[in-house]
Amino acid sequence: MRFFFLIILVAGIALGIGYPWAVDNVSGYEIGRYKVYDREAGFQPAEVALAPSEAPVRVLVDLTAAGEFRPSDRLAVLTVTASTGGATVFAETVTFIGVPPRPDSPQVAGYVYRDEVGIIDPVSGDERYVFTVGPGDAEGIAMARVELVLRAGAFDLDPRAVPAGYILMAVGFVGLVAAFRLRGRKKSSRDESKTRRWGRGKDD
Repeated sequence: MRFFFLIILVAGIALGIGYPWAVDNVSGYEIGRYKVYDREAGFQPAEVALAPSEAPVRVLVDLTAAGEFRPSDRLAVLTVTASTGGATVFAETVTFIGVPPRPDSPQVAGYVYRDEVGIIDPVSGDERYVFTVGPGDAEGIAMARVELVLRAGAFDLDPRAVPAGYILMAVGFVGLVAAFRLRGRKKSSRDESKTRRWGRGKDD
């Protein structure tokens, strides 16, 4: 029984933690990163030539915060529009909700927040893609730098996988704890039974 719940726990960890990590770090390869904002130049579009063989292309943004950063689920920090040949591919907002920060570099103070924008699939290789990044409706966001990150051959994260993984982790953990407690109670019951039998024999 303990082995069964251990398998459930491991499966939950793989699905809830390992799978998102693989999508972020292992899935596909990086085409490039393009600076779309800094304090001196402000926001500027990025033009990128994409090949059909690179599909699906995963679009992400890295935001380096210059101060305290508290995103709200009701307000967008950034807006991102992708277009090619005059046609809009997608227009999305980025909130950075639930995104863990990571240090920018040992030499630079600040934290980087990465969030996913969207997936381009299929990719048209006829004309260059233009990515336009702008500010959202959130106020008081101190940004030092924003970079657009493109990854080729990246698979999309199934939104059902992470909640299912956490459910499996909870079931596996609770099951393991219950199994260990049940085993302890059975062992204690056997010890008490042996003690009673030994006691009766001694009195006789």
